[in-house]
Amino acid sequence: MEIAPVLIVLPVLWASARRFPLTPLAILLIGLHGLVLMIGGAYSYARVPIGFDVQHLLGLARNPYDRFGHLMQGFVPAIVFRELLIRRGGLRPGALLSSLVLACCLAVSASYELIEFGAAMMLGQGADEFLGTQGDPWDTQWDMLMCLVGAIAALALLSRVHDRQLTRP
Repeated sequence: MEIAPVLIVLPVLWASARRFPLTPLAILLIGLHGLVLMIGGAYSYARVPIGFDVQHLLGLARNPYDRFGHLMQGFVPAIVFRELLIRRGGLRPGALLSSLVLACCLAVSASYELIEFGAAMMLGQGADEFLGTQGDPWDTQWDMLMCLVGAIAALALLSRVHDRQLTRP
């Protein structure tokens, strides 16, 4: 279930590549996000080995790979939503565009948390393993905060590069 977004997005990208090619930046970020999702799905987010290394290095109480995944859940879609809103929505770079991008990223994050909630309700006892909360009662709120931080970071760090790629023929 953790890799479902990859299995959905990849065929959509292939099918739409000719009539709506994304910028190289968006494609690169989507690929990186897919890698993060597949690694998380292979190990379970709470058990990704590099997360244990970071946990030990920083003296954290939990494996932070899940937090990194949610940071990417904001970082990557921010650029994709930005591209869609500029190219299809006719919006120009500015405060309105940035606000809508952040709202879209948070909407995706909230939707994902609701899907996790529904799956947890169906799984019952097996929900802890699937959710990977690692005993954190605020996991859902942290996940959404990390998404927001990722989206803000993407807009702050990559908007100019993205604008240049959008203006190329």
